[in-house]
Amino acid sequence: MLELRPNCECCDKDLPPDSMEARICTFECTFCADCAAHALKGVCPNCGGNLVPRPVRPPRMLEKYPASTKRVLKPDGCTRAA
Repeated sequence: MLELRPNCECCDKDLPPDSMEARICTFECTFCADCAAHALKGVCPNCGGNLVPRPVRPPRMLEKYPASTKRVLKPDGCTRAA
């Protein structure tokens, strides 16, 4: 099950569970749409995989399976994976 992380790893923008702006890779690294498109060019800086829109968990399921509250942030910002 997806953690639904609460923020962009690059810029720390809030990404609530219903955000259409969240992008993830297969390891669930999480970025906002702006960082994913511009700074990262659609490539995860951690694994090199592609970034895709994160699914939205229905509200009734969020009650039973809440989103993560643990923030992950790259202290030096993001650069595209080599």
